[in-house]
Amino acid sequence: MKSLIEKAFFLKKLRLFNELDLEILLAIAEKLHEDDYDANEKVFTPGQVANRIYLIVQGTVQILDDRMRLLAELNAGDYFGDESIFNEQPRGYAVLCKTDTLFLTLSRSHLLSTISECPSVAVAFLQSYSQQLPCRHKGTPAIV
Repeated sequence: MKSLIEKAFFLKKLRLFNELDLEILLAIAEKLHEDDYDANEKVFTPGQVANRIYLIVQGTVQILDDRMRLLAELNAGDYFGDESIFNEQPRGYAVLCKTDTLFLTLSRSHLLSTISECPSVAVAFLQSYSQQLPCRHKGTPAIV
C-alpha cells in the first residue's frame, strides 16, 4: 500500500489520532497490518473473538446486527472494532464489505502496548468516545 510516512499521514487524518505528534504516529504506523477484502466479503460476524481495530483506507463497509440488518455504513477514514478490544467481549455485530476495501488494522496487543508507551493515545480514544456518546443527562433532573 503505502510507505510508513504515508500510513502516519493517513492516521493523522483520522479523528482518533489527529492530535498525536508525527513521531507517535510513525510508531503506530509501524505496527499496522494491511488487509484487502473483496466486495461482499465478511470481515467478521457476531460472536467472533475481537482482536483488531480496523481503519478503512479505501472502500465502504456495512455494519450489521446479529440478524444481518443494516445499522450503519462506513467509508474511508472511518474505523470500527475498537469497542470489543477494550471490553474483551466477542463481537456484537457483523461487518460486510460493500465494495473492495483496504484496511489498516492494529492488533489488541499492539494497541495496548502503544497506549502504555504513549498515554496520549488513550486520551485520544476517550475524547473520541465522549464525542460519540449522546448526552445522558439531557432532559433528566439533576440528582442532588
